[in-house]
Amino acid sequence: LFSSGLVKSDSIMPRATLHQRHDSLERALQLFWRKGFHATSLKDLERALDMRPGSIYATFGSKDRLFQEALERYARLALAELGRTLNAHDSPLTGLAAYVRRLGGLCDQELPNRACMLVKSLLELGEREQAAWRKAEELLAGMEKRFIDRFAAAQQVGELDSRLDPSRLGRRLQAEVIGLRAFAQRDVDSAVVHDLAEDMALSLEALRIDAVSSSQ
Repeated sequence: LFSSGLVKSDSIMPRATLHQRHDSLERALQLFWRKGFHATSLKDLERALDMRPGSIYATFGSKDRLFQEALERYARLALAELGRTLNAHDSPLTGLAAYVRRLGGLCDQELPNRACMLVKSLLELGEREQAAWRKAEELLAGMEKRFIDRFAAAQQVGELDSRLDPSRLGRRLQAEVIGLRAFAQRDVDSAVVHDLAEDMALSLEALRIDAVSSSQ
């Protein structure tokens, strides 16, 4: 889904080289997520990846392309986590609620940055980084579509009112998730973030038709 097409296919790369490349990409992701695109210098990348400039360019093409690959890796991992959570629940809305509850633990995790890397990149990048900006926008749209698809699935199985708009609900959920991650950047207790995530999860569960019926 998020293949960059910037490098040789993994299938034809030697296994050891492929492992080294993935390791370097993960290190770059952590660095870019923590510092951002502009604040990350070539020297920073050399130290983090333990590679010389020539090797970095030979492997990834440029700092901009490396950054875009890091964005893709971030989105791929985020979508995989979302997918695992959703697949663990038969109910689409319950799955979305479970995902939001997991985000309540942001302050309990060792993360380079609690804010979403894609949103952080959109806010940072300017006209000179249009390719990277478009990549971040594309990947965020992909996450939004996953939310929209789950709300549509909830309608198909009869647990969400057919008069509601899955697209609007998906966009709202993404905005709420982005807001929660930004809020977790503040100097607040972990319990506060957990409580906010719980409130968001309960609002999703309250959309279920059986939940609405039982409360009346």
